[in-house]
Amino acid sequence: MEIGQDPYAVFVGGTGANSDLYAIRPDGGQPVAITFTNVAERKPALSPGGGAVAFLRSASLNDSTAATVWVMNLLSGSERELVLPKGAGLPERLGWDAGGQTLIVADRNAFYRIHAPPASPDARLVAPAERARAESSLAVLLGNPVFAQVVPCETSDLCVRGDSGGSSFLAGGARDPARWGPDSVAFFVGDDVEIRPLGPGRPRRLVWSNPPERPREMTFFPGKRYRQLQERER
Repeated sequence: MEIGQDPYAVFVGGTGANSDLYAIRPDGGQPVAITFTNVAERKPALSPGGGAVAFLRSASLNDSTAATVWVMNLLSGSERELVLPKGAGLPERLGWDAGGQTLIVADRNAFYRIHAPPASPDARLVAPAERARAESSLAVLLGNPVFAQVVPCETSDLCVRGDSGGSSFLAGGARDPARWGPDSVAFFVGDDVEIRPLGPGRPRRLVWSNPPERPREMTFFPGKRYRQLQERER
């Protein structure tokens, strides 16, 4: 995989303090570990340009008391911790803004905007008037232009909620949805990844070899070509 050029996905694998981040091509194959630590990495989010991944790091999957926000440069392997403002709660979710220059991090009660490396983090509380936009950076949005988002509908089920607010069933026994380029959505069914087109076409399962234990929480970069098309349409 050529970082920032080719499409690829990053996901979490492993349990306890042995969960790491793995990368895989969109056509499957052998996952490649990109972190090798004795702590838990989780909630990865690939940058819009595909050159960095943000994630949470904590002592174990069940220990959120020490959760911290990190960004890894996938070209150099260098990592940087991004510190939330004093008084912020524990980070629970994170995502990138559309331009890829800042991250949105959510705790239980608020949203924070943090500049991504190499800029100074300068973490700040998101103003109430900007909360809806911040929330959209963390959502699984579908289509180009966006027409819906994926939301939980029942225990272990996923639904699609349109602009009008109505919801329709997407998949049963599914979890951890991810936008898979402009025209598909991916999600886990058990330890398998199903990729489903938004329009005509058949769903497919990602065929991989020797996946890590308990794969989950996938994020996808569609490749430079699609990124260039997006930028032209803005």
